[in-house]
Amino acid sequence: MKRALLVIVVLSMAFGIPCRAQDTIGYHAVKTDATGRIAPWYGAGPSQAYDHVVRLVFDFWMNMRDCSNGVPYYLQHQVWLPDKDDPRGIGGDQIPMALSSWNLLYGYLGDPAAKDNMKRMADYWLAHGMSKPDLQWGNLPYPYNTDLHSGEYDGDMRAGKGFLQPDKAASFGAELVMLYKITGDRKYLEAAIGIANTLAARVQAGDTENSPWPYRLHAATSEVHKETKRGRTVVASYTTNYTGALRLFADLAEMKQGNAAAYSRAARIVTAWMKAYPLKTNKWGPFFEDIPTGDYSDTEINADTLASYILEHPSWDPNWRELAKGILNWSYTTFENLEYVKWGVKVINEQTVYKVPGNSHTSRHASVELLYGEKTGDHALKEDAIRRLNWATYTVDTDGKNRYIRDQNWLTDGYGDYVRHYLRAMASAPELAPEDQNHLLRTSSVIQSIDYGASAIRYRKFDKRSAEMFKMGAWTPRRVVGGAMKWDAARKVLTIHSNADSVTIEGGR
Repeated sequence: MKRALLVIVVLSMAFGIPCRAQDTIGYHAVKTDATGRIAPWYGAGPSQAYDHVVRLVFDFWMNMRDCSNGVPYYLQHQVWLPDKDDPRGIGGDQIPMALSSWNLLYGYLGDPAAKDNMKRMADYWLAHGMSKPDLQWGNLPYPYNTDLHSGEYDGDMRAGKGFLQPDKAASFGAELVMLYKITGDRKYLEAAIGIANTLAARVQAGDTENSPWPYRLHAATSEVHKETKRGRTVVASYTTNYTGALRLFADLAEMKQGNAAAYSRAARIVTAWMKAYPLKTNKWGPFFEDIPTGDYSDTEINADTLASYILEHPSWDPNWRELAKGILNWSYTTFENLEYVKWGVKVINEQTVYKVPGNSHTSRHASVELLYGEKTGDHALKEDAIRRLNWATYTVDTDGKNRYIRDQNWLTDGYGDYVRHYLRAMASAPELAPEDQNHLLRTSSVIQSIDYGASAIRYRKFDKRSAEMFKMGAWTPRRVVGGAMKWDAARKVLTIHSNADSVTIEGGR
């Protein structure tokens, strides 16, 4: 009897045990560990579950049906419905988010479908959604298809035709630079330069009510969108979603492409404004295209994305640790949700006007907490972060549908703005990656091609000098051609420093 009880305890600690039938989150019955805290719904723990849900949602995306005009559903809608078309168009950052995630996923899996899909999405937006070059805000992407199945992007969801969002344009530009580095196709670089040139020419110093670029404006007239709410006129002149712009300017300047002096000036202006205003006022909104201009909302995404940027770029400010920790503390206290504390987890709400826990928002906050621990050595938040990631697995169904809690299957939150947080979490804490597979978790460059073989991994990258980190679970590395290796056998982590275009990892069991 005692032996049987011991077996039950060991199994529950290793695999998690289901709670009562009525205890469900999202699509699944809740599983907990021996302490009663939330475990992932799938497998023997995070190292199996996170890999599993990432693959599920990618497969669902790739197998999504086309609309009646032959365009993929994810290029025309922000919410997936099983048996009809949702009446709303695309999400403002839907394509850049997917590009961001699929870039990481390609390195992780080596699946050519990820790279092909990136090109398909970027090519379609460039061909069907850019403002004309002769407009005041020319060469920027329109974030919405106001005529749903026209196949064209021509405006903003709330402001209407002709309006666009410069912050989303900057994010697209940054991902286009990355796509150029992957493919070598200069059309992506030229489009990114066009976006950067317009933004650099139009940047302003900003103040407490006005960011360096307005949030919503008309491409032809520069009119800033406004709405009257309860007798008060609200102007869409403010947002804090500018890490994409910082990345875009820095990448182009480093590559000596476009107008490096103008980009450096614009980056200085944006940086000075971020430090003078949102980092002091904690006014971290807005972001979401479906929120009316008249309903200002602070957002987790704007705040935590900057925290991540600061941690990845400590030279941005000498007080980088304190700034990042301050943002994380603010977003946690502002957006913490206590609905699931009986399972030992506090999850993260989306924004102040929609206080509902989000799959992407909870997983992003967790991934940045893990990054903070990696960069500073302070791992006080690690266990809580992993439980947040465990919670966010429950929104994924067995077929890859990813449903927002008590809401719908958003193609932003459940896909492009979901996958990347799990892959980044694995990079900061490699024990979260599978123990029996080989995966690239991080590179300081951009991976152009990668092949995972039975006894060798071969990859090519954009930067000749770079560093990569792999989790090696399928076999043990023995030799690296084209770089120097450091092997941590206990953690199964391989670090490579190279000064070559191509690298080969050789090994065996």
